[in-house]
Amino acid sequence: MLCFRIILSVALLGPSSLTFAQTSQNAASSVSAPAASKNRFGLIEGWKGEASASGSRTTGNTETEDIGIGLKLANTEGRWKHKFKGNYDYGRNRGAKNKQRLRAAYQLDRQINERLYSFGNADYFFDDFGAFEEGYYFGGGLGYKLIMPDPIGWDIEAGAGYRYQDPQGANKPTRREVGLRGASNFDWDINDKVSFYNNSEVTYSKSDTYVWNEVGLTSKLLGNLAARASYRVDYHSTVPEGREKTDTITRIGVVYTLK
Repeated sequence: MLCFRIILSVALLGPSSLTFAQTSQNAASSVSAPAASKNRFGLIEGWKGEASASGSRTTGNTETEDIGIGLKLANTEGRWKHKFKGNYDYGRNRGAKNKQRLRAAYQLDRQINERLYSFGNADYFFDDFGAFEEGYYFGGGLGYKLIMPDPIGWDIEAGAGYRYQDPQGANKPTRREVGLRGASNFDWDINDKVSFYNNSEVTYSKSDTYVWNEVGLTSKLLGNLAARASYRVDYHSTVPEGREKTDTITRIGVVYTLK
């Protein structure tokens, strides 16, 4: 959970936290700037996002119907761009907990030109019933916008970083190693009401290759409210004995836009 708190703190503070001392010193000798304006959801202007709630059915290491919540926040104005996302799934079967999973990720982009950008990213997860109980990844790299502008956007990314994974089960050695990461993010606004996304990521290291893909279809209902159906596959090439290599999750739920 410490890694999750670090990711959330960086997402909210961004690179400005690195120059806090200098900013404080300058503020002491100047007139205080007006407070940043906020929108009706309490988000600082420039930030937008969505909150979601869903029901889901999973297969693989968990066989259950459960509920999930999610949050996405982004500030894509200016040269520095912030993106944060997190989701939490929980399930019970006959009174016993049989699913508890949290994923959180933060990415900071710096635009180099219209299409090329550099990035730093941090990912964290814990999963009580998956192949790995806990893990995180810190890294960076370059991204490129293959298709732009709207209604279609397609970004690809490649980079490297440090990877940690803690397998399920007693006396299983943790894995700490250098990893390579590739990602693809595709978004398509089909019309004013309906949008589609297809996101994938591959993380390679000596002990394991992790691949996930998620596709989803969103349809606006009323005002800021929309319905969404999505399907996700997670695959590990190497897992502890007795664990499945592949997990899937199907979500059907509602999304509320924050802007």
